[in-house]
Amino acid sequence: MSAAPIALTHRRPVGERIIERLLFLAAALGVVTTIGIIAVLALETFEFFVEVSPLEFLTGTHWSALIKPHSWGVLALVSGTVLVAVIAMLIAVPLGLLAAVLLAEYATVRVRTVVKPILETIAGVPTIVLGFFGLNFVAPHLLRPLLGQDNIGVFSALNGGIVVGILITPLIASISEDSMRAVPRGMREGAFAMGATKFEVVRKIVFPAAISGIMASVILAMSRAIGETMAVVLTAGQCPDFTLNPTDCVQTMTAFIVQISIGETAQGSLEYKSLFAVGSTLFLVTLALNLMSGWVVRRYRTAY
Repeated sequence: MSAAPIALTHRRPVGERIIERLLFLAAALGVVTTIGIIAVLALETFEFFVEVSPLEFLTGTHWSALIKPHSWGVLALVSGTVLVAVIAMLIAVPLGLLAAVLLAEYATVRVRTVVKPILETIAGVPTIVLGFFGLNFVAPHLLRPLLGQDNIGVFSALNGGIVVGILITPLIASISEDSMRAVPRGMREGAFAMGATKFEVVRKIVFPAAISGIMASVILAMSRAIGETMAVVLTAGQCPDFTLNPTDCVQTMTAFIVQISIGETAQGSLEYKSLFAVGSTLFLVTLALNLMSGWVVRRYRTAY
């Protein structure tokens, strides 16, 4: 009789299996935390809408959560948030893309190693410090001399937009520069061989090839601008008015959340529950932008 073949099995070391389970627990913790956040937001928001009409909340233009008579028109907060974010994007997109083009196409290695770390240092500055910069420099020494003392106050959407624009410029510049540098050198050399100038290569070759990364950086920067808190609290003010005038004092959704969180609002009150309703609105807006960013990357990604 021939002996039965012995099955060869590979037994992984105990340490490797322990590390695998620790990694799984770390990933599961993130998932469970996200589910818990969504569940708390959904529950408290539902209790808020039991007492307040969702139609009034979504279509009203007057917000008064702390002063009676109460009004729950979230569009007053949404308009302030969008106004600050749009101003920030008008500043950050041109500056960020121009900086990315400089670093990816024109700068020497020595210039890049000096300029890029300095640019990214702005992203590491605490937002409350940038808020004080806007409060003590941008508003009194830049905006008020240009627009006049009577035309703009210390707190304004324009002030907040400028500070947030400075804050998100490194995000656009860094991601866009990485996307441009990922474009194969052969595409540039082929365009140069056909007689294209440096600017034509950047405009007609590099930009279209890197468009997925550039658009992703813009959308992610928009999400950051919408979710910014302390910088806009110190620069945009706490005036929940429905306005599209950039010189007016406004209040963003994040600024209202801060105002309720540090105040003396009783837990379980309608004012307290409004915090979660506004938080859910902000969560859905940023989630939509992140999903859009992912779709843009998948739709326009080019593999080389």
